[in-house]
Amino acid sequence: MFGKGLIKGLEITWGWFWRKKVTVEYPDEKLVMSPRFHGRFELDQEKCIACGLCANACPNKVIQIEKAKLGKKQILIKYVMRIEYCLFCGLCVEACNKDALSFSSVIDMNQYYRGKVRLTMVDRPAPTPEEIAAAEAEEAAKAAAAQAAAAKAKAKGEEG
Repeated sequence: MFGKGLIKGLEITWGWFWRKKVTVEYPDEKLVMSPRFHGRFELDQEKCIACGLCANACPNKVIQIEKAKLGKKQILIKYVMRIEYCLFCGLCVEACNKDALSFSSVIDMNQYYRGKVRLTMVDRPAPTPEEIAAAEAEEAAKAAAAQAAAAKAKAKGEEG
């Protein structure tokens, strides 16, 4: 009884001892991550419409968004993620209807100081009143041009 269990355990140990090693020496060698791996977040500023769906979907309220209105369009001024509280659940990525927020395969997110853990993706100055006025004037010009085109088409008798 005693010898049978010992021999069975030693068989398993010796079997693994002679197999090919699977250890990866991390800084020198890196594993290829799965496409579904939840690593560091990436934000495409061009696609983001500052709707705030990602911040609303987050269960821990990790995402802080500041936005400004530039004419009829909202622009993103500040986008900060407090990664130290993030669950990496992916609800924010799923909630983004423009696919602006996504995961990358970066796993090196460690920091020595707690204050440096926050991930600031966008930090730009707010638009000046001159920029806001220029955007509103541009939108008014586009609306006037559209009305003029509609009036011209109506005068020709075309339906639009």
